Amino acid sequence: MLDGYEKLSGSEKEDFRRLANYLLSHTYMARHEYQPSQHMTLPNPDYQAVSRHFNLFKEYFELSGWRLEKDDNYGVISISNDYEHNRAHLNRFTTLFLYMCRLIYEERREDAGTYKAVPANTAEVVEKMRTLGLLERGKTGKATTKRDRAEAQRALAHFNIIRKMESASWDGDGNKFLILPSILSIIPNQSINTVYTEIENMKAGGAADDADDGADGADAEYRASVEDGGDSGDSASGGEES
Repeated sequence: MLDGYEKLSGSEKEDFRRLANYLLSHTYMARHEYQPSQHMTLPNPDYQAVSRHFNLFKEYFELSGWRLEKDDNYGVISISNDYEHNRAHLNRFTTLFLYMCRLIYEERREDAGTYKAVPANTAEVVEKMRTLGLLERGKTGKATTKRDRAEAQRALAHFNIIRKMESASWDGDGNKFLILPSILSIIPNQSINTVYTEIENMKAGGAADDADDGADGADAEYRASVEDGGDSGDSASGGEES
């Protein structure tokens, strides 16, 4: 097992280690990435590298109880833990932001195009929350939700669920972003009804402030060395999460 690793060149071995750690930290990897500086979507070289040695990565992760999967239709590589350990629990607002993104993706899926990504912006996500009666009293003003919005978007961007379409900070009010097809791995089609049920529970005040989303697939898995609820979801990575 892993004989293929010894056949890699020195630079390929370095890339293997880097990409293995990236997957453990970020959970999802998309086949294409939007580059704000170039205003265009380009092939993701990291995705191509993992695809080339996919069986080797798969064997490597299996040794420690991780399952690597690749969806060639939507262009998503994902990793999950067989023992359901190392799960990052999203807070209430981030969970709501994720749910709204999933509903928007479902509404516009047919228009997603070649890259299977759906454009959206912060304002319409928050407006959808308001329409569904999900924002708490005292949190409907712009000033009081700015931090919530920024933290939610940074967390989802860290796990490659959304991708910024401009170079501005997530702290801005009018962020434009792409909802990536990786969101289908977190909340698959059969879980849409569960999302609506969770939304109704939240409207009724039945959800805790820090929602444990493991039951409906709304939590992202990450490396075991980071404690649940740590700073992994908010830290900058390659300039994308600023």
